[in-house]
Amino acid sequence: MPEEPLRRATATERTTAGPTARPTARPTAQPTPDAKALLLVTAAAQHNDPDAPGASVALVLRAVDAAALAPDTLEAAERAGLVYADAEHLFLGPPLTAAAVYGAAPLLARQAAHRLLAALLDTGHDRLAHLLHLASATSEPNPDLARELAAAARGGTSADARRAVGLRRAAALAPDVSTRAALLAEAAEHAHRVGRTDWARRWTAQARALPADAVARGTAARVHGLIALHDGPVADAHQSFLLAARLLARNSRTLAIRCRLDAAEAAWALGDPAAFRDAVEPLADEPFPGPADAVAYGVGMRAILQADAPGFATGSAILRDVVARAERADDVDQLLRSGAAALVVGDLAAAGRLNGRALAVARVAGPGTAVPRILEHLAYAELRSGRHMQARAHAEEGVRAARQAGQRNLIAHHHAILALVASLDDDATTVRGHADAVEAIAAAHGLRQPSTLTSWALARADLARGRPNEAAAHLAPLLRTGSEQAHFALRMLTVPCFVEAAALSGTPEPARRHLAEFAIWAHLEVDPQAPAQLARCQALLAAADGSAPSEIEAGYATALARHAQPDNGFERARTLLSYGRWLRRSRRPAQARDLLREAQVTFDRHGARVWSSHAAAELRATGAPPTSAEPSGDLGELTPQQLRIARSVADGATNREIATRLSVSIRTVDHHLRNVFATLGVRSRVELARLVDRAEA
Repeated sequence: MPEEPLRRATATERTTAGPTARPTARPTAQPTPDAKALLLVTAAAQHNDPDAPGASVALVLRAVDAAALAPDTLEAAERAGLVYADAEHLFLGPPLTAAAVYGAAPLLARQAAHRLLAALLDTGHDRLAHLLHLASATSEPNPDLARELAAAARGGTSADARRAVGLRRAAALAPDVSTRAALLAEAAEHAHRVGRTDWARRWTAQARALPADAVARGTAARVHGLIALHDGPVADAHQSFLLAARLLARNSRTLAIRCRLDAAEAAWALGDPAAFRDAVEPLADEPFPGPADAVAYGVGMRAILQADAPGFATGSAILRDVVARAERADDVDQLLRSGAAALVVGDLAAAGRLNGRALAVARVAGPGTAVPRILEHLAYAELRSGRHMQARAHAEEGVRAARQAGQRNLIAHHHAILALVASLDDDATTVRGHADAVEAIAAAHGLRQPSTLTSWALARADLARGRPNEAAAHLAPLLRTGSEQAHFALRMLTVPCFVEAAALSGTPEPARRHLAEFAIWAHLEVDPQAPAQLARCQALLAAADGSAPSEIEAGYATALARHAQPDNGFERARTLLSYGRWLRRSRRPAQARDLLREAQVTFDRHGARVWSSHAAAELRATGAPPTSAEPSGDLGELTPQQLRIARSVADGATNREIATRLSVSIRTVDHHLRNVFATLGVRSRVELARLVDRAEA
């Protein structure tokens, strides 16, 4: 039977067919002129869309027809290994890349390919793509095309890197330098928003080198500040934001407010409360129209940072209202501000909810610069709440996301959280590794917050390993009056660790002055754990002084009562261990046993193995065998996606519901769930739900 003649598949047939195999060997034959034209059209089709997985098969087939190439050009190129395809996209075969093919073609050939593609695209369906190809086919300034392209790039709300490319191309077409500078600054802003930090950095520098009006200069200053805030010296970021606020105030008060809040965020990272107050001061002193929650956040934070009781009362009331108003919000910036406000006023549950919602909103919007920052806020809220495994999962994801986005400052913030989590587990090498990763960035960029957190983590690791002298030495410099080493918002959080280290090392005297200051902090009710920690510290110092047993017992009893509302299991276990240790050494082993058993079980559930071993050793010293905690896997061993699935199972969701919630297939959920079961050593959804409930209690 004679072989059927080869024919070129129609666009419909091609787009409904399965994928062709990716070539495994390099093409050997030189491509024909028609094949070269096909390769150039394929490369040009992707040139303006940096996120495109490949060229549209349908568009390339139409281009082959329009260019009157040989009917079998595409099939011949596939057989030669020059291209391969799936149902929707055409790809260049290795070692060819779109950038290499495009760059090797003559300018006139590239422009001809873009003109061809522009003519084929439906301007109503994808006007931006049509205009981008027209712009790529143009070498001379074209003000009309620049205006059309900029308008199309500004349209819509998607986080699409093509919009940044469109604004950049519009800038190249603009005939006057002031318009070019304005479009470059706008392109840089959009590039930063979609996570293209390298573009944003380059285009901002180009915009700042051109004469421009106040809006363009303000926009460029703001983008420079955003880049420095996440990947540079935060003092530079602070000054850039203040400059941007001044330049933008006349044309956009709303954007000026945002710049002032960004300047305040940079001041927070610096650990400079005065700079924070100065940045937001105009929000309180002027009738400053703008987003109500943004103004209220700035005014409330300024009042809090006055560092007196009336200021705390006024600021707390304002910030609690900010939190309440955000409960149904879907704007990432508002949710982040409100989550930060919740942390400041000690509403840790709200902080977790709001930052969790911000993460969900940001993921739906697509890749961008916000996700690493949201993960940092969420992980820190979980850390403060005693949910250490969840904090570790989100911080590990945050390191990866920040590294991908080129945000070294956020890498440092996430490593600081990971250092604190690791300090629970007697892994001094891991803690030191995270601390070194932080300091490599923090010292150069002026990041006082992660630097303070790592000093605290090193102290906690020393305390967990029975080295109270070394723990106290880490923290003493942070607690000195006027110390520039400690972050102003974290200093009080380290006091309980210092008091315990000082008491256990037999030198309690330095701790008394700091505990008196901590007592004032605890009574402000902005840290839900502080009242219980205060009572525990008072009991520790009373024991170190040899006070009456009744006074010591009363202190521990008060601490345990205060731990109940709200309950942070890990901190309660620390109190149980301290109380049980004192009872055993006071020759009251029977009373110590129940406390030590509960402490050991709780430490096991939190993955704090070193603290569990301390409780077990104390329990053995009472004459009782250590408690064998109910077998439980470590949720921290799960990937972030596995952890989300495990939590959904604990909530009672079916695999189909989980797939819908996470926008994945049911098969993907099944695969992850099998790995979750294997990792945690559970055999059923019921066991998994119980384990998650225990770990997150």
